[in-house]
Amino acid sequence: MRLMYLFPLNFINYSFLLHAHSHVAMLGWVYLIVYVLIVHFFIPKEKSQKSIYNRLFWLTEFSVIGMMIAFPIQGYALFSIFFSTMHIVLSYVFCRLVWKDSLKDKSPSHQLLLSSVLFMILSTLGVWCLGPAVSTLGKQSAVYQIAIQFFLHFQFNGWFIAAVLALFLKQFQDKINEMKFQRFYFLLIISTILTVSFPIRWYIENDLLSCINGLGVLIQLGAFIYFYKMLQPQWSHFKSTLDKAAKTVYGLALCSLFLKIAIQLLTIIPDLAEVSHQIRNFVIGFIHLTTLGIITGFLFGILLQNKILAAHSKTLKIGTVCFILGYLATEVLLFFQGSLLYFEKGMISGYYHSIFVFSALLVLGLLLIMVSIINKKQESTHS
Repeated sequence: MRLMYLFPLNFINYSFLLHAHSHVAMLGWVYLIVYVLIVHFFIPKEKSQKSIYNRLFWLTEFSVIGMMIAFPIQGYALFSIFFSTMHIVLSYVFCRLVWKDSLKDKSPSHQLLLSSVLFMILSTLGVWCLGPAVSTLGKQSAVYQIAIQFFLHFQFNGWFIAAVLALFLKQFQDKINEMKFQRFYFLLIISTILTVSFPIRWYIENDLLSCINGLGVLIQLGAFIYFYKMLQPQWSHFKSTLDKAAKTVYGLALCSLFLKIAIQLLTIIPDLAEVSHQIRNFVIGFIHLTTLGIITGFLFGILLQNKILAAHSKTLKIGTVCFILGYLATEVLLFFQGSLLYFEKGMISGYYHSIFVFSALLVLGLLLIMVSIINKKQESTHS
Protein backbone atom coordinates (compact mmCIF):
# COMPACT_ATOMS: atom_id res chain seq x y z
CA MET A 1 0.00 0.00 0.00
CA ARG A 2 2.86 2.39 0.80
CA LEU A 3 4.59 1.33 -2.41
CA MET A 4 1.63 2.49 -4.51
CA TYR A 5 2.35 6.11 -3.53
CA LEU A 6 5.80 5.73 -5.13
CA PHE A 7 4.96 3.42 -8.05
CA PRO A 8 1.25 3.54 -8.95
CA LEU A 9 0.02 0.09 -9.95
CA ASN A 10 -2.96 0.67 -12.20
CA PHE A 11 -4.04 -2.98 -12.13
CA ILE A 12 -4.59 -2.81 -8.34
CA ASN A 13 -7.58 -0.97 -6.89
CA TYR A 14 -6.16 0.89 -3.85
CA SER A 15 -9.57 1.20 -2.21
CA PHE A 16 -10.16 -2.56 -2.46
CA LEU A 17 -6.68 -3.23 -1.06
CA LEU A 18 -7.36 -0.86 1.83
CA HIS A 19 -10.55 -2.77 2.69
CA ALA A 20 -8.58 -6.03 2.69
CA HIS A 21 -5.87 -4.52 4.90
CA SER A 22 -8.26 -3.14 7.49
CA HIS A 23 -10.43 -6.27 7.69
CA VAL A 24 -7.57 -8.77 7.84
CA ALA A 25 -5.57 -6.71 10.36
CA MET A 26 -8.55 -6.26 12.65
CA LEU A 27 -10.48 -9.52 12.20
CA GLY A 28 -7.47 -11.66 11.33
CA TRP A 29 -4.49 -10.70 13.48
CA VAL A 30 -6.12 -8.95 16.44
CA TYR A 31 -9.34 -10.97 16.70
CA LEU A 32 -7.70 -14.37 16.29
CA ILE A 33 -4.81 -13.84 18.72
CA VAL A 34 -7.25 -12.41 21.30
CA TYR A 35 -9.42 -15.49 20.67
CA VAL A 36 -6.49 -17.85 21.31
CA LEU A 37 -5.30 -16.05 24.46
CA ILE A 38 -8.80 -15.82 25.93
CA VAL A 39 -9.23 -19.58 25.51
CA HIS A 40 -5.73 -20.17 26.93
CA PHE A 41 -6.08 -17.98 30.03
CA PHE A 42 -9.78 -17.83 30.82
CA ILE A 43 -11.45 -21.04 29.70
CA PRO A 44 -11.06 -23.97 32.13
CA LYS A 45 -8.65 -26.51 30.70
CA GLU A 46 -11.16 -29.33 30.45
CA LYS A 47 -13.47 -27.03 28.44
CA SER A 48 -10.80 -25.47 26.24
CA GLN A 49 -9.79 -28.96 25.13
CA LYS A 50 -13.26 -29.55 23.75
CA SER A 51 -13.24 -29.61 19.99
CA ILE A 52 -15.83 -26.83 19.68
CA TYR A 53 -13.29 -24.03 20.34
CA ASN A 54 -10.85 -25.60 17.89
CA ARG A 55 -13.46 -26.06 15.16
CA LEU A 56 -14.78 -22.55 15.70
CA PHE A 57 -11.26 -21.13 15.39
CA TRP A 58 -10.62 -22.77 12.03
CA LEU A 59 -14.01 -21.74 10.69
CA THR A 60 -13.21 -18.17 11.72
CA GLU A 61 -9.78 -18.48 10.06
CA PHE A 62 -11.54 -19.63 6.89
CA SER A 63 -13.75 -16.52 6.91
CA VAL A 64 -10.67 -14.28 7.29
CA ILE A 65 -8.91 -15.99 4.38
CA GLY A 66 -12.08 -15.50 2.34
CA MET A 67 -12.03 -11.76 3.10
CA MET A 68 -8.31 -11.58 2.33
CA ILE A 69 -8.96 -13.00 -1.15
CA ALA A 70 -12.31 -11.35 -1.92
CA PHE A 71 -11.70 -7.75 -0.86
CA PRO A 72 -8.69 -7.00 -3.14
CA ILE A 73 -10.57 -8.48 -6.10
CA GLN A 74 -14.04 -6.99 -5.70
CA GLY A 75 -14.16 -4.64 -2.72
CA TYR A 76 -17.50 -4.68 -0.94
CA ALA A 77 -19.48 -7.19 -3.01
CA LEU A 78 -21.11 -10.60 -2.77
CA PHE A 79 -18.23 -12.78 -1.57
CA SER A 80 -16.55 -10.24 0.72
CA ILE A 81 -19.90 -9.47 2.36
CA PHE A 82 -20.58 -13.20 2.73
CA PHE A 83 -17.26 -13.84 4.51
CA SER A 84 -17.63 -10.71 6.66
CA THR A 85 -21.10 -11.80 7.73
CA MET A 86 -19.82 -15.30 8.40
CA HIS A 87 -17.15 -13.83 10.71
CA ILE A 88 -19.75 -11.87 12.68
CA VAL A 89 -21.99 -14.93 13.13
CA LEU A 90 -19.01 -17.02 14.28
CA SER A 91 -17.97 -14.26 16.69
CA TYR A 92 -21.45 -14.44 18.25
CA VAL A 93 -20.91 -18.16 18.83
CA PHE A 94 -17.53 -17.42 20.42
CA CYS A 95 -19.03 -14.75 22.67
CA ARG A 96 -21.77 -17.14 23.78
CA LEU A 97 -19.23 -19.83 24.65
CA VAL A 98 -16.96 -17.45 26.56
CA TRP A 99 -19.91 -15.96 28.44
CA LYS A 100 -21.18 -19.40 29.45
CA ASP A 101 -17.74 -20.67 30.50
CA SER A 102 -16.65 -17.52 32.37
CA LEU A 103 -19.83 -16.16 33.94
CA LYS A 104 -19.33 -17.66 37.41
CA ASP A 105 -15.90 -16.14 37.94
CA LYS A 106 -16.24 -12.64 39.48
CA SER A 107 -12.53 -11.71 39.47
CA PRO A 108 -11.53 -8.30 38.00
CA SER A 109 -10.02 -9.76 34.84
CA HIS A 110 -13.16 -11.82 34.18
CA GLN A 111 -15.38 -8.77 34.65
CA LEU A 112 -13.38 -6.94 32.00
CA LEU A 113 -13.51 -9.97 29.73
CA LEU A 114 -17.30 -10.24 29.90
CA SER A 115 -17.63 -6.49 29.25
CA SER A 116 -15.37 -6.79 26.20
CA VAL A 117 -17.63 -9.55 24.85
CA LEU A 118 -20.70 -7.32 25.28
CA PHE A 119 -18.91 -4.46 23.51
CA MET A 120 -18.10 -6.80 20.62
CA ILE A 121 -21.76 -7.71 20.22
CA LEU A 122 -22.80 -4.06 20.58
CA SER A 123 -20.35 -2.99 17.85
CA THR A 124 -21.99 -5.27 15.29
CA LEU A 125 -25.23 -3.31 15.49
CA GLY A 126 -23.43 -0.77 13.32
CA VAL A 127 -22.76 -3.42 10.67
CA TRP A 128 -26.40 -4.54 10.54
CA CYS A 129 -27.42 -0.91 9.94
CA LEU A 130 -25.23 -0.60 6.84
CA GLY A 131 -27.56 -2.48 4.46
CA PRO A 132 -30.70 -0.46 5.25
CA ALA A 133 -28.65 2.78 5.24
CA VAL A 134 -27.23 2.09 1.77
CA SER A 135 -30.55 1.01 0.27
CA THR A 136 -32.50 3.99 1.61
CA LEU A 137 -30.01 6.86 1.95
CA GLY A 138 -26.86 5.83 0.07
CA LYS A 139 -23.20 5.43 1.06
CA GLN A 140 -22.62 9.16 1.40
CA SER A 141 -25.34 9.60 4.00
CA ALA A 142 -24.59 10.53 7.60
CA VAL A 143 -26.40 7.41 8.84
CA TYR A 144 -24.14 5.11 6.80
CA GLN A 145 -20.97 6.84 8.02
CA ILE A 146 -22.16 6.87 11.64
CA ALA A 147 -22.92 3.14 11.46
CA ILE A 148 -19.32 2.48 10.35
CA GLN A 149 -17.88 4.69 13.10
CA PHE A 150 -20.14 3.05 15.71
CA PHE A 151 -18.77 -0.36 14.70
CA LEU A 152 -15.14 0.79 14.72
CA HIS A 153 -15.41 2.63 18.03
CA PHE A 154 -16.84 -0.28 19.98
CA GLN A 155 -14.53 -2.76 18.24
CA PHE A 156 -11.33 -0.89 19.08
CA ASN A 157 -12.17 1.03 22.26
CA GLY A 158 -14.65 -1.50 23.60
CA TRP A 159 -14.00 -5.09 22.54
CA PHE A 160 -10.27 -5.09 21.75
CA ILE A 161 -8.92 -2.74 24.42
CA ALA A 162 -11.10 -4.22 27.18
CA ALA A 163 -10.06 -7.73 26.09
CA VAL A 164 -6.31 -7.00 26.07
CA LEU A 165 -6.60 -5.22 29.44
CA ALA A 166 -8.43 -8.29 30.79
CA LEU A 167 -5.60 -10.49 29.52
CA PHE A 168 -3.04 -8.07 31.00
CA LEU A 169 -4.71 -8.02 34.43
CA LYS A 170 -4.84 -11.84 34.33
CA GLN A 171 -1.02 -11.76 34.44
CA PHE A 172 -1.24 -10.22 37.93
CA GLN A 173 -3.10 -13.35 39.07
CA ASP A 174 -5.90 -11.08 40.34
CA LYS A 175 -3.65 -9.65 43.10
CA ILE A 176 -5.00 -6.14 42.67
CA ASN A 177 -7.02 -3.80 44.84
CA GLU A 178 -10.70 -4.63 44.32
CA MET A 179 -12.01 -1.16 45.21
CA LYS A 180 -9.62 0.63 42.83
CA PHE A 181 -10.45 -1.85 40.11
CA GLN A 182 -14.18 -1.29 40.49
CA ARG A 183 -13.68 2.47 40.14
CA PHE A 184 -11.44 1.99 37.11
CA TYR A 185 -13.89 -0.49 35.60
CA PHE A 186 -16.98 1.69 36.09
CA LEU A 187 -15.29 4.81 34.68
CA LEU A 188 -13.86 2.87 31.72
CA ILE A 189 -17.26 1.50 30.69
CA ILE A 190 -18.94 4.92 31.00
CA SER A 191 -16.18 6.70 29.07
CA THR A 192 -16.25 4.11 26.28
CA ILE A 193 -19.98 4.63 25.81
CA LEU A 194 -19.79 8.44 25.98
CA THR A 195 -16.85 8.88 23.60
CA VAL A 196 -18.74 7.32 20.69
CA SER A 197 -20.24 10.81 20.43
CA PHE A 198 -16.91 12.07 19.03
CA PRO A 199 -17.06 10.31 15.61
CA ILE A 200 -20.82 10.90 15.47
CA ARG A 201 -20.08 14.63 15.81
CA TRP A 202 -18.20 14.49 12.49
CA TYR A 203 -21.50 13.95 10.68
CA ILE A 204 -24.03 15.71 12.93
CA GLU A 205 -23.57 19.38 13.84
CA ASN A 206 -24.53 19.39 17.51
CA ASP A 207 -22.61 21.03 20.36
CA LEU A 208 -24.19 18.61 22.83
CA LEU A 209 -22.20 15.78 21.23
CA SER A 210 -18.99 17.74 21.81
CA CYS A 211 -19.92 18.21 25.47
CA ILE A 212 -20.66 14.49 25.86
CA ASN A 213 -17.31 13.62 24.30
CA GLY A 214 -15.54 16.11 26.55
CA LEU A 215 -17.14 14.50 29.59
CA GLY A 216 -16.22 11.06 28.24
CA VAL A 217 -12.51 11.80 27.78
CA LEU A 218 -12.31 13.37 31.24
CA ILE A 219 -13.93 10.29 32.75
CA GLN A 220 -11.49 8.17 30.74
CA LEU A 221 -8.61 10.12 32.27
CA GLY A 222 -10.06 9.37 35.71
CA ALA A 223 -10.36 5.69 34.80
CA PHE A 224 -6.68 5.38 33.96
CA ILE A 225 -5.61 7.31 37.02
CA TYR A 226 -7.28 4.52 38.99
CA PHE A 227 -5.68 2.01 36.58
CA TYR A 228 -2.26 3.40 37.55
CA LYS A 229 -3.08 3.41 41.27
CA MET A 230 -4.44 -0.13 41.01
CA LEU A 231 -1.26 -1.51 39.44
CA GLN A 232 1.29 0.58 41.34
CA PRO A 233 1.57 -1.64 44.48
CA GLN A 234 2.13 -4.73 42.31
CA TRP A 235 4.29 -3.16 39.61
CA SER A 236 7.77 -3.71 41.09
CA HIS A 237 7.12 -7.39 41.67
CA PHE A 238 5.49 -7.74 38.25
CA LYS A 239 8.49 -6.16 36.48
CA SER A 240 10.87 -8.47 38.32
CA THR A 241 9.19 -11.46 36.65
CA LEU A 242 9.75 -10.12 33.12
CA ASP A 243 12.73 -10.40 30.81
CA LYS A 244 14.05 -7.41 28.87
CA ALA A 245 11.97 -8.06 25.73
CA ALA A 246 8.69 -8.34 27.67
CA LYS A 247 9.49 -5.17 29.65
CA THR A 248 10.16 -3.31 26.40
CA VAL A 249 6.92 -4.24 24.65
CA TYR A 250 4.82 -3.74 27.78
CA GLY A 251 6.44 -0.32 28.15
CA LEU A 252 5.59 0.44 24.52
CA ALA A 253 1.97 -0.61 25.11
CA LEU A 254 1.54 1.45 28.28
CA CYS A 255 3.19 4.56 26.78
CA SER A 256 0.96 4.23 23.70
CA LEU A 257 -2.09 3.86 25.94
CA PHE A 258 -1.38 7.05 27.88
CA LEU A 259 -0.51 8.90 24.65
CA LYS A 260 -3.90 7.85 23.27
CA ILE A 261 -5.59 9.27 26.37
CA ALA A 262 -3.65 12.53 25.99
CA ILE A 263 -4.61 12.84 22.30
CA GLN A 264 -8.27 12.24 23.12
CA LEU A 265 -8.09 14.97 25.76
CA LEU A 266 -6.99 17.37 23.00
CA THR A 267 -10.29 16.78 21.21
CA ILE A 268 -11.93 18.94 23.88
CA ILE A 269 -10.43 21.85 21.92
CA PRO A 270 -12.99 22.52 19.13
CA ASP A 271 -10.47 23.40 16.42
CA LEU A 272 -8.42 20.25 17.01
CA ALA A 273 -11.55 18.13 17.20
CA GLU A 274 -12.56 19.44 13.77
CA VAL A 275 -9.25 18.73 12.00
CA SER A 276 -8.69 15.37 13.72
CA HIS A 277 -10.67 13.53 11.04
CA GLN A 278 -10.02 15.93 8.16
CA ILE A 279 -6.26 15.31 8.08
CA ARG A 280 -5.76 11.69 7.04
CA ASN A 281 -2.31 11.45 8.64
CA PHE A 282 -3.87 12.05 12.07
CA VAL A 283 -6.53 9.39 11.47
CA ILE A 284 -4.02 6.72 10.33
CA GLY A 285 -1.58 7.67 13.08
CA PHE A 286 -4.26 7.32 15.76
CA ILE A 287 -5.50 3.99 14.40
CA HIS A 288 -1.94 2.62 14.33
CA LEU A 289 -1.32 3.99 17.82
CA THR A 290 -4.24 1.86 19.02
CA THR A 291 -3.67 -1.28 16.96
CA LEU A 292 0.14 -1.49 16.74
CA GLY A 293 1.08 0.32 19.94
CA ILE A 294 -1.56 -0.56 22.53
CA ILE A 295 -3.24 -3.77 21.35
CA THR A 296 -0.26 -5.46 19.66
CA GLY A 297 2.08 -4.21 22.39
CA PHE A 298 0.04 -5.82 25.16
CA LEU A 299 -0.43 -9.02 23.13
CA PHE A 300 3.31 -9.37 22.42
CA GLY A 301 4.05 -8.67 26.09
CA ILE A 302 1.69 -11.45 27.20
CA LEU A 303 3.16 -13.86 24.62
CA LEU A 304 6.72 -13.10 25.76
CA GLN A 305 5.93 -13.17 29.47
CA ASN A 306 4.38 -16.61 29.21
CA LYS A 307 7.14 -17.98 26.95
CA ILE A 308 4.67 -18.57 24.14
CA LEU A 309 7.17 -16.69 22.00
CA ALA A 310 10.78 -17.88 22.33
CA ALA A 311 12.30 -14.92 24.23
CA HIS A 312 15.82 -16.41 23.93
CA SER A 313 15.64 -16.46 20.12
CA LYS A 314 17.98 -14.00 18.39
CA THR A 315 15.62 -13.92 15.40
CA LEU A 316 12.75 -12.90 17.68
CA LYS A 317 14.82 -10.16 19.33
CA ILE A 318 15.83 -8.67 15.97
CA GLY A 319 12.24 -8.93 14.76
CA THR A 320 10.92 -7.19 17.88
CA VAL A 321 13.46 -4.35 17.47
CA CYS A 322 12.53 -3.94 13.78
CA PHE A 323 8.83 -3.87 14.63
CA ILE A 324 9.23 -1.28 17.41
CA LEU A 325 11.50 0.96 15.30
CA GLY A 326 9.09 0.74 12.37
CA TYR A 327 6.13 1.55 14.59
CA LEU A 328 7.80 4.52 16.30
CA ALA A 329 9.21 5.96 13.07
CA THR A 330 5.94 5.72 11.14
CA GLU A 331 4.02 7.29 14.03
CA VAL A 332 6.44 10.22 14.21
CA LEU A 333 6.21 10.71 10.44
CA LEU A 334 2.41 10.49 10.36
CA PHE A 335 1.79 12.93 13.21
CA PHE A 336 4.58 15.32 12.17
CA GLN A 337 3.34 15.43 8.57
CA GLY A 338 -0.21 15.89 9.84
CA SER A 339 0.95 18.83 11.97
CA LEU A 340 2.67 20.41 8.97
CA LEU A 341 -0.55 20.11 6.96
CA TYR A 342 -2.49 21.62 9.86
CA PHE A 343 -0.17 24.65 9.94
CA GLU A 344 -0.09 24.74 6.10
CA LYS A 345 3.66 24.14 5.92
CA GLY A 346 3.60 21.62 3.09
CA MET A 347 5.15 18.16 2.84
CA ILE A 348 8.21 16.62 4.47
CA SER A 349 10.93 16.10 1.85
CA GLY A 350 10.94 12.44 0.85
CA TYR A 351 7.92 11.70 3.05
CA TYR A 352 6.50 8.85 0.95
CA HIS A 353 9.93 7.21 0.52
CA SER A 354 10.60 7.46 4.26
CA ILE A 355 7.28 6.06 5.39
CA PHE A 356 7.61 3.21 2.88
CA VAL A 357 11.03 2.24 4.29
CA PHE A 358 9.85 2.37 7.91
CA SER A 359 6.63 0.49 7.07
CA ALA A 360 8.84 -2.17 5.47
CA LEU A 361 10.59 -2.43 8.87
CA LEU A 362 7.23 -3.35 10.41
CA VAL A 363 6.74 -6.10 7.85
CA LEU A 364 10.33 -7.35 8.29
CA GLY A 365 9.88 -7.41 12.06
CA LEU A 366 6.68 -9.45 11.81
CA LEU A 367 8.28 -11.86 9.33
CA LEU A 368 11.24 -12.44 11.67
CA ILE A 369 8.86 -13.00 14.60
CA MET A 370 6.97 -15.52 12.48
CA VAL A 371 10.25 -17.28 11.57
CA SER A 372 11.15 -17.52 15.28
CA ILE A 373 7.76 -19.16 15.98
CA ILE A 374 8.33 -21.72 13.19
CA ASN A 375 11.85 -22.43 14.49
CA LYS A 376 10.55 -22.92 18.03
CA LYS A 377 7.91 -25.34 16.80
CA GLN A 378 10.51 -27.32 14.84
CA GLU A 379 12.81 -27.45 17.88
CA SER A 380 10.01 -28.74 20.09
CA THR A 381 9.11 -31.36 17.47
CA HIS A 382 12.68 -32.69 17.24
CA SER A 383 13.28 -32.66 20.99
